[in-house]
Amino acid sequence: MIELTQQELQRVKVIENAVTGRVNIQEAARLLGVSGRQVKRLKARYRAETVDWVRHGNRGRPSPRALSLALRNRIEELARGKYAGFNDSHFTEKLVEVEGIRVSRGTVRRLLRRARIASPQKRRPPRYRSRRERKPRMGMMVLCDASREDWLEGRGPVLTLIGYQDDATGQVLAARFQWEPEDTVGYLRQLRVMVERYGVPLSLYRDQHGAFQRNDKHWTLEEELAGRQSPTQLGGVLEELGSQSLRALSPQAKGRIERLWKTFQDRLKSELRLGQARTVEQANAVLERFVEDYNRRFGVLAQQAGSDFRPLSRRLNVDRLFSLQYQRVVGKDHVISFGAHAFPFPPGGQARRGGGGTPGSTPARQPTPLAPVVLPAPLQEGVSKRSAETPLAIPPRAWRNRGLVRDAPQRRVGRPARKSSAAGVCSPAAGAALGPAGSPTATR
Repeated sequence: MIELTQQELQRVKVIENAVTGRVNIQEAARLLGVSGRQVKRLKARYRAETVDWVRHGNRGRPSPRALSLALRNRIEELARGKYAGFNDSHFTEKLVEVEGIRVSRGTVRRLLRRARIASPQKRRPPRYRSRRERKPRMGMMVLCDASREDWLEGRGPVLTLIGYQDDATGQVLAARFQWEPEDTVGYLRQLRVMVERYGVPLSLYRDQHGAFQRNDKHWTLEEELAGRQSPTQLGGVLEELGSQSLRALSPQAKGRIERLWKTFQDRLKSELRLGQARTVEQANAVLERFVEDYNRRFGVLAQQAGSDFRPLSRRLNVDRLFSLQYQRVVGKDHVISFGAHAFPFPPGGQARRGGGGTPGSTPARQPTPLAPVVLPAPLQEGVSKRSAETPLAIPPRAWRNRGLVRDAPQRRVGRPARKSSAAGVCSPAAGAALGPAGSPTATR
């Protein structure tokens, strides 16, 4: 028994009428949707005693381009084992680049669906949103954000990924895993990496996290007179860099970097699983390779050539710039308190206004050079404890007030102050991104 499709039955009837002269060639071509030459070929193949002539000659034969059974089984084995959890596109890339199996994404998708291997990507109906156009030049705007996720999928601790992305090209400029939640130190580390590698961007697009802006309603008298709240540690660094800080009022407003995290949570998790990463060091090693591949694969060309990144001024002290700054009060016994610790200063470091060497007689806003006082490594106020691979350093420096000091002791007329304020800098040198290693010191 010969099975024919409806289209083939229609072709048999029309060609039979064309052979017997009931319809001409032009009418048969119009009915079949083919050319007149094709109708002549079909008339030449026509046999009245059988309908086998209408069937294509390759019907029932395997395609010479079809994958072999062994290769199909190999792909299914890799999808269930080594590359379990990879999406179709990512899995296809690994087959081509790592396994040496050159197949298309469509072929891989058909094989996996036929084998009942579902894609990890959840497809939702698209929603219409008005997308913001990319900036025309690289460096005009940099987006920054953090994503705290179970990146190691139970093999290790929950990590936070902090990253900076260029808006014009979509390239990841700096990214790093850390133990701690989203914090100032993590943003400072990667900001320094980006600035030293590319330069200072014109603007930084960020969310309303407390590391970037003050979210409290408390205003000191000095802030009310100035008409603005004092910036945070990170906000002060951005002001000194001259980079405009732009606030996003919703996650959708900075959707480009939100989509970056979605891609990372899919592809990067699979790469971490493939590399069997269990610690933050192993995760960062995988991340470094992944970012290079991501920029090569998904980066786009800017609309205009050139870069708006501005190099750092040579007069800037980078270690001092990317540091945490605090104010402490020096007691009469040359001791300052930092967290739960008390640390002595060498006596005689300040000169009394009227002579002598008792502490507390120098105005709080005047620089007074002094040899650094080394604080022990457990001192980690404002700095990540787990990330401190080396002790932290506060280099001796002139005083610089970023507006972070509030409620400073005021000198009353006619009454000498008993204590003076000392500005300290806690340089987060725990990671290589923030500068040379050292120990926490303070200056007064």
